[in-house]
Amino acid sequence: MTATPGLPGAFRAAGSASFVDFLAALHPDRLPMPSEPAGGLAPHGTTIVALRTDGGAVMAGDRRATMGNLIAQNDIEKVFAADDHSLIGIAGTAGLAVELVRLYQVELEHYEKIEGLPLSLDGKANRLATMLRGNLGMAMQGLAVVPLLAGYDEARDAGRIFSYDVTGGRYEEHDFYAVGSGSVFARGSLKKLFRRGAGTDEGIRAALEALYDAADDDSATGGPDMARGIYPVVATVGRAGVRILDDEELEPRVRAMVEARMARPDGPSASGAGGGS
Repeated sequence: MTATPGLPGAFRAAGSASFVDFLAALHPDRLPMPSEPAGGLAPHGTTIVALRTDGGAVMAGDRRATMGNLIAQNDIEKVFAADDHSLIGIAGTAGLAVELVRLYQVELEHYEKIEGLPLSLDGKANRLATMLRGNLGMAMQGLAVVPLLAGYDEARDAGRIFSYDVTGGRYEEHDFYAVGSGSVFARGSLKKLFRRGAGTDEGIRAALEALYDAADDDSATGGPDMARGIYPVVATVGRAGVRILDDEELEPRVRAMVEARMARPDGPSASGAGGGS
């Protein structure tokens, strides 16, 4: 009589609380690693912005994905809740970026289940950097993923923002930041609109204006599509946790912005805005 095989060794081995390490030991083929260069064949997500507010942060992303000179998708989502108190936005190769987000979400949940408490915000930022560094091969093959992390730090009672490069380098941004093809235009917009200590509503307005300015100058960044009801994904994080705004709440905000742009195409002036990155 043949004995029933036990669980694979990866289930019984003592090790870290990292789900990524566990998956690498059990099924390394399921990690989001490409097998051959395909950078020009995959849809790419574009612009994500994040800024600190009074007691938290706001993150927003446009909805366009491009493939070369073509628009691959008009309603892709690029901003997600990583856990109850952090947000992750993705730019770069869309399919791999979404898989990275899913893996990161499981990584944070797995850690909390194993250790009995959530990672600190610094720990979350470091864990994301490690995942990117482990997937450097995909970036070298033209399939880069560049995330942006924003979260509420309970120890500091403040929002914090972390940017990354494709090698896993982690950098804390003190006021605001943007990634993706339209990031240079979005950051320029935020320089004039960002104000330290601004409330959530003001932060949402600044994020929407920054994405509009990016779409004005970058063909890969999609502006709001009023006819189809496609608006940016906007999320906030603070002491109460993560909240992703629904379209019913966004529609009047976006409509008011577009109507104001009819009278002033270049957007609001910098008067009254303070601070910088």
